[in-house]
Amino acid sequence: MQYLKSGTYSATFVLNGLEIIALSDGYVDLAASRLRKAGDQPFGSDLPKDIPLYEGKLRLSVNAYLIRFGDELTLIDTGASNAWLPTMGRLFEALDEASISREAIRTVALTHTHEDHVHGLVAPDGSDGFPNLERLLVPAEEIPLFEREVRLERFHGRATPIHDGYAVNDHIVAVAAHGHEIGHTAYEVSAGDANLLIWGDIVHVPSVQFTQPDLTWGADADQDAARETRKEMLKRASAPDVFVAGSHLDFPGVGRVVATDTAYAFEPI
Repeated sequence: MQYLKSGTYSATFVLNGLEIIALSDGYVDLAASRLRKAGDQPFGSDLPKDIPLYEGKLRLSVNAYLIRFGDELTLIDTGASNAWLPTMGRLFEALDEASISREAIRTVALTHTHEDHVHGLVAPDGSDGFPNLERLLVPAEEIPLFEREVRLERFHGRATPIHDGYAVNDHIVAVAAHGHEIGHTAYEVSAGDANLLIWGDIVHVPSVQFTQPDLTWGADADQDAARETRKEMLKRASAPDVFVAGSHLDFPGVGRVVATDTAYAFEPI
């Protein structure tokens, strides 16, 4: 994985000829109580001191990733647009900064259907975020959740359900990573002997969940499953020639997972 360039909202990397563009949708500040100990117990005064806080809150980057091979562009997740907080919705600025036309994106694949991953299908002005969209890939288990989103009603009949092992194209395959949400899905991008695991919400608080992967997140649909999936993904990602990209890793969120004597560490590119 080679770093090429970056701006305020975008960063470009190359993986054996594949272009990987990290896109920042902004950030969200959330209560520190969302980080959970065993038994779904929130932290109080015992919150680890090395976790950075912003006015007492955890700050999570919100990232999406675009894979470009020739003229084929695949966008993984879409950000929140204007559906949540004003600190998000920067995806379209990020695309402009990276000189990517929204009209050129014909495939969107979702890791899951939470607000900060899916609402960029609709631009802030109410138009289609990606006017020439041909394929909208949604984890099969989450189609019912997707169809509850009234703002996305125009897309309900256009969603293609996907399962573990689904080939998005010759370079991208879906990988089941359930737990954070019922159908939470990662995407493995392969180029020669190198791989990039775009893992969605496997880690929410990178300052502590690499060293303490047992810690869960209050919004996990199944905390036990999310914990086990995180451990499996960390082990998988620590193999040689594997890189990761995470929705809530500090932007651009691209790097390596390294096994330590006690757990793991993240080394950003």
